[in-house]
Amino acid sequence: MSYLFTPITIRGETIRNRIFVSPMCQYSVDNMDGVPSDWHFVHLGTRAVGGAGLVMAEASSVSPEGRISPYDLGIWSTKQAEKFERITNFITSQGATPAIQLAHAGRKASHDRPWKNREMLLPEEDGWETFAPSPIAFDADSLVPNEMSLEDIDHIISSFGNSALYSVEAGFKVLELHFAHGYLINQFLSPTSNFRDDEYGGDFKRRCKFALEIVETIRNIIPESMPLIVRISSSEYVDGGWDIEDSIEFSKMLKTLGVDMIDCSSGGNSNDQIIDSYPGYQVPFANVIRHSSSILTGSVGLITEPVQSEQILKNGESDVIFLGRELLRNPYWPMQAQVILDQQDSIWPLQYVRSRN
Repeated sequence: MSYLFTPITIRGETIRNRIFVSPMCQYSVDNMDGVPSDWHFVHLGTRAVGGAGLVMAEASSVSPEGRISPYDLGIWSTKQAEKFERITNFITSQGATPAIQLAHAGRKASHDRPWKNREMLLPEEDGWETFAPSPIAFDADSLVPNEMSLEDIDHIISSFGNSALYSVEAGFKVLELHFAHGYLINQFLSPTSNFRDDEYGGDFKRRCKFALEIVETIRNIIPESMPLIVRISSSEYVDGGWDIEDSIEFSKMLKTLGVDMIDCSSGGNSNDQIIDSYPGYQVPFANVIRHSSSILTGSVGLITEPVQSEQILKNGESDVIFLGRELLRNPYWPMQAQVILDQQDSIWPLQYVRSRN
């Protein structure tokens, strides 16, 4: 059997293969209330039918003001959790593992959908005021966020804990925390966006404090057997910004607190970033963090081919492969990859097997 289709056990959860569906925002909530719609049911369910090992719901905000847009998912209420349960039940019935990413957008919140140019939404346009570690706008087209007080920080930590509980109740088996791409926790981690002079800003350890407190809170709430993943921006791609050495040390700290895997992405916190994108360009981050921090890692970013994915795992560069846009283009990629790599169709639904040849 190929590495890609070898099951992986993380804590008490065995996942059928190492193809993980990346959390990808759909901007498709019907009533701007954070409740998943039929679109989410079909979108996520189709990836489970398609053979992925783990199917992760998009960045779901821990509070209303933490959404990237009014059309994003949330998991801060019983109503949302109950609607998610239909989705997790179906994913599980197809042999896949349901997961969810918990998030807060911080200063990058209150924007319109991507197909409407992601424009900043003002309060009179279904938008809201934004919050961040420091009153620094992301770019010239964004409003200056409010600097968070210590009470605000405590509230967000509690919100992450509450959302973790709702996630467990909804039937999710794996949690991922979104500490990447310039969203709130990434804003606290980075010296380019955190100019605080209190216990949550300044040197490396103080900038990490907020993130570590969220992790500690969640690890103490969720079942011991439940895997916890953290997505980070391994490099900020700007001079003086967060870099791979920071990520290595941060990953060691996360492991100590009970994080099981680092989902190694990059960028997103600075408009000045310069990225040289090529197939598998973020794999080296996963490789160095895996070996330097002795923690499981996931590779993500311009990974599109079965043989490419297999080679990453075979080389020991990461433990799993997160696929994003390739699974938007082709939700049945895992089924086809298994035939290519193993000449098998064991993950094919019986309803589809006759179409293999």
